[in-house]
Order: sequence, then C-alpha cells, then structure tokens
Amino acid sequence: MLGLFARTFHAGLDHLAFRFADREGAAAATRFVDGAYGAFHIFSALNVAIMGGWLLLAAGAWRARVLGPLRAAALAATAALPLGVLKGTTPLSVVAAAGLCLALVPLGVSILRDGAAPRRGTVLRWTALVVAVAIAMTVLGQAG
Repeated sequence: MLGLFARTFHAGLDHLAFRFADREGAAAATRFVDGAYGAFHIFSALNVAIMGGWLLLAAGAWRARVLGPLRAAALAATAALPLGVLKGTTPLSVVAAAGLCLALVPLGVSILRDGAAPRRGTVLRWTALVVAVAIAMTVLGQAG
C-alpha cells in the first residue's frame, strides 16, 4: 500500500511537469525539472515498497496456488518497472509490463470463462453507481 503513495506522488509530479510545459513552454519546463530532479522527497523512501510489493504479491500468488511458478516469476518481473518522475518507456519497462500481462491475463480470461455471470440487473445497478460516483468525484474534484 505504501508503494501506491509513491506512484501517486510520481504521477502528480509528471502532471505538474506536463502542465508547466503547456503553460511556460518545453524549454522552461525542462530547466525546472532538471533543476529539481534528484531533490529529496519523503516518498522516495517508499520506492522499495513498490518493488517489494510486486515480489510479495508474486510470492503470495504462487504460495496460494493462484499462479504457477512461471506466471509468478512473470508477475515478479513487474518489480523492474522504472520508478520515479518522468520515466519513459525502455526495453526493460516493456519486459516488465509484458510479465504483468503474462501473469494476469490468463487468470482474467479463466475467470471470465469459468466464473458465474452476474445478473443483468446487478450489472446495470453497479454500472449506474460507478458512473454516478465518477461524475460526483469529478464535480467535487474540480470544485477545489
């Protein structure tokens, strides 16, 4: 859970950098980010939780026999995703994301294929609730 806070912080800074570029131009945003990059922030301590969380999830899924050893190892490979602000796509990040897909897509397909289908009314009620909550959160979020 702690790793999610760090990822949220990184996403917020990514958003700030892109908005800065839109407002002040790419050169100014580049200077700003370059000057601030590497500065201490408390959330950097949580980067270990991000990487360790994927490893812990993979080990737990393997021990619970939800995933076999190959798919658990593929899930563990997600720990290799680059951490931090404004990280681009690299060959390593593609491998890590592919590992996540290899681990979880077959599980999702089997659940969809073999699991009990929800009733139409249940789907409609949950869809309406999710849409209503998303609208409310958007309106409240824009209100400040």
